[in-house]
Amino acid sequence: MTLTRRTFTSLAAAGLLSACGGGAGLPVATSPAPVDDPGLRPQPNAAYDAWVASFRGRAAAQGIPEATLARAFRGAGYLPGVVERDRNQTEFKRSFEDYLNIVAGEARVTTGRQKYAAFSDTLARIEARYGVPASVVTAIWGVESRFGARRGDIPVVSASSTLAFDGRRGAFFEAQLLAALRILARGDTTPERLTGSWAGAMGHTQFIPTTFQAHAVDFTGDGRRDIWAEDPTDALASAAAYLADSGWRRGVPLLVEVTAPAGLPTGRGARRATSAWAAAGVRPARGGSLPELGEAALFAPAGAGGPAFLASRNFDVVLRYNNSENYALAVGYLAARIAGAPPLSASFGPDEYGLTVEDRRRLQERLTARGFDTGGTDGVIGPKTTEAIRAYQAAQGLAVTGEPSQALLRGLG
Repeated sequence: MTLTRRTFTSLAAAGLLSACGGGAGLPVATSPAPVDDPGLRPQPNAAYDAWVASFRGRAAAQGIPEATLARAFRGAGYLPGVVERDRNQTEFKRSFEDYLNIVAGEARVTTGRQKYAAFSDTLARIEARYGVPASVVTAIWGVESRFGARRGDIPVVSASSTLAFDGRRGAFFEAQLLAALRILARGDTTPERLTGSWAGAMGHTQFIPTTFQAHAVDFTGDGRRDIWAEDPTDALASAAAYLADSGWRRGVPLLVEVTAPAGLPTGRGARRATSAWAAAGVRPARGGSLPELGEAALFAPAGAGGPAFLASRNFDVVLRYNNSENYALAVGYLAARIAGAPPLSASFGPDEYGLTVEDRRRLQERLTARGFDTGGTDGVIGPKTTEAIRAYQAAQGLAVTGEPSQALLRGLG
């Protein structure tokens, strides 16, 4: 198979977003080394050592210098926690509303606007070179690593060699390991700074090593493609370069929120010219005329009555970054908000429990006030909130279901 970020996403995306209180975030931390989990520190493993010895011969045969191999594997080792994460990925089924609250909530918008302003000159130069709007690049940065706050602290050589040795996806991760070694051989970074998520997604924009090799750029001109540095310039330019290489159409909006008559076809398979959508009654949600999107697709991710979007072919390009429609919609929405747009015009209705997002936030606030930590008050019912509900129900002598409800909210009144 072609080893790209898209392949990686389809193989491991479930592990890239993990529950964190009421919401979710990238499962990485900001400390320089993964010291809090013993499973993410090298453990003795004779079989792994034998595999590494064999691999080093294969790597040398493919042109990896012996000096690079020696430096890369000095201090590297088998990480059982990485194998555990790979084998126990949970596919979190989130509604589109929850997903937006997780990756594009108001706090993310506020931080995004600050970063957009702080790096405006750099982002403008990146947009001029690659044609990808500065707001879209900033939004990807925000979704991928919370604007650099969560870049990953697990050594990539240890993680990728562990997963290659484990064998469940051995060929894929051996290719990632070889690409990581080529990154070191070129001098883009050092073994100590070559860190990422448990599955090897790295830096501000969470590139896997093979995608880095194919698309990362040295925008600062210092001779290194450094997506790990505090300065995010190379990472932001690399994200734009990747989208440009994937076919980004300069000057074409990514998406626009719309209103649409009931019964129109939705999804990527039902594309029409912008003029045809306009003739069918599709209108911008806040009035005016539709911008020219070329061939566009209509999306209604929350169903009838919820927000709807018309997306250009650039939507498919964002899917190259992460093959999830919710991801691409969230990037487009966050980009618009970062650039100054207001919140969605359409509202989401009550969830399956009859609760609106405001109800869910009140529920979390009241549980937290009673001493039952929900891990946040974002209106997303994640594992921490479920745990808090169960603890409260048990303390009150109620049936322990872990499920939110209007009755529960009233009882917490």
